[in-house]
Amino acid sequence: MPQPPSPDATPISSALLREWPVPADDRGTAFVLGGARTVPGAVLLTGTAALRAGAGTLQLGASERHAVALGVAVPESSVFGLPETAGGAISRDAADVLADVLPQARAVVIGPGLTDADETFALLERVLPLVSADARLVLDAFALGALSRQPALVKSWAGHVVLSPNHVEAAFLLDRAKEEIDDYERAAAEIADRYQAVVTLMGAIATPAGDLWVDGGGHIGLATSGSGDVLAGLIGGFLARAADPAQAACWATHVHAMAGQRLIPRTGLTGLLARDLVGEVGAVISELTA
Repeated sequence: MPQPPSPDATPISSALLREWPVPADDRGTAFVLGGARTVPGAVLLTGTAALRAGAGTLQLGASERHAVALGVAVPESSVFGLPETAGGAISRDAADVLADVLPQARAVVIGPGLTDADETFALLERVLPLVSADARLVLDAFALGALSRQPALVKSWAGHVVLSPNHVEAAFLLDRAKEEIDDYERAAAEIADRYQAVVTLMGAIATPAGDLWVDGGGHIGLATSGSGDVLAGLIGGFLARAADPAQAACWATHVHAMAGQRLIPRTGLTGLLARDLVGEVGAVISELTA
């Protein structure tokens, strides 16, 4: 059973975020890399969430067979069709397509809709050197499993990378059984220290410096498929606005939770869809910045 909040954790509230505003006039590019053959919708959720959070430009890299459909579904984006393996995973050769694109992005989100652990690891080895050392990085989903094999993959972004695991992915990152991840604040802090990253885990946000925040607004409805893709996109969107990584993680976690709360009267807990969350983001941010 999850443990109660630590007295050392700072509660995230609307008042706290109003005193910690995200830059409003600096809206850079967010790039989302994922969307294998069987799960192209993941990058759609992540990308549209990044736009709703304020990214100025959106670029998507996904399975080449879905690139045109994604471009039509998200007309605000540029879409780069990426080569696949025989099994439909995004191939490590995607690095060749992205060599001139990734260096220009301010925020890069990798993971939503990636499949095949081995190919994802090889993909990270090839694409991460393309990302600017000045960029901000978000790793989610299968990218976290790959990172657990080799933490040094993100050493160039120490303190400037955000990890957004669920409790299963947190277990991979800490090399533990998922049943052992019952204290989210402690687990987030351990991951932050091990990987020198900002971590948002089930409402707990930790930094390598030992800072800790907790957002108590989440609920079981946020466990719906694709919800984590939305959270990763929100983080990427705030990073594209030049928020610092801890700020982006706190804002994204709170906005994600508030969006879920707004939906409960209409969808209930079990009827909430990840796409519904994206539709609430603009109104939530408007409330927080009023």
